[in-house]
Amino acid sequence: MSRRPTRRRSQKTDGTEQLLLVIGSLVIAAAAVAAIVDFVRAYPWVPVVLVLLAGGALWAQLAQRQRAAQWERARSQGLRYALSQLDALHHRQFEHAVRDLMRRDGCTDAVQVGGAGDNGADVKATDPYGRRWVVQCKHRRAGLSGAAVGTPDLHVLNGTGRPVHKGDVIVLVTNGKFSKPALEFARSQRLHLVDRTLLAEWASGSRPLWELLRAVPPPRRPTSLS
Repeated sequence: MSRRPTRRRSQKTDGTEQLLLVIGSLVIAAAAVAAIVDFVRAYPWVPVVLVLLAGGALWAQLAQRQRAAQWERARSQGLRYALSQLDALHHRQFEHAVRDLMRRDGCTDAVQVGGAGDNGADVKATDPYGRRWVVQCKHRRAGLSGAAVGTPDLHVLNGTGRPVHKGDVIVLVTNGKFSKPALEFARSQRLHLVDRTLLAEWASGSRPLWELLRAVPPPRRPTSLS
C-alpha cells in the first residue's frame, strides 16, 4: 500500500518537469525572436545583404549548371577529329577545324579570321565564361615529323594577342611539336601551347580546351554567352 503514493508523486513530478521544459523553451524562443527583431530594427541593411548573398550564391550555382549543360549538349553533338584527319587537312581547313572545336565547346561566336593581315590570329572566340580567346594555328603536313614551331611565330602572337586582339587567353595550336626555346618563351609570356598530344585529347571530345590547359585566366563577368 505504501508504494502507490510514491508512483503517483513520481508521475506528477515528471509531468511538472515536462511542463517547465516546454515553458522554458517557449520563453527562450520568444527571447530569441525578440532579439532578432531588435537587431533587424537596429541594422535593417543586414537582411538585405543576406538576401543578396543568398541570391548570388543561387545564381552562381544555376549558372554553373547551365554551363555544364551547354558543354554536355555540345559534346553530345559528336564533333570529333582523329589526328590522321587533322594531318590531312589544308592549313586553312585546319583553322576551320579549330574554330569548329571551339564552337563545340560552347564558344558560339568563334570565327576563323586567318589570312593576309590577320596580325597573328587565325581564330577568335568568346568562351561561356566571358574570356576572349585568340588562337594561332600552325599546321604540319608531316605531323610530329614536321618542323617544330619556334619562337618567331610566338613573337608575332605575343605582340598582337593582347594589345591588338584584346585576348584573355592567347593560344598557339599545332598538330606537330614545339621547340624547347618556344616552350620556355611561352611560359615566360603566359602563352598557351597546344601540341600534338594535347590536340588529340581536345579533338577527341574529352573536355573543353580551358579544362585541358593550365593556368587559364579566371572567368570574366557574365556575358550573353554565359
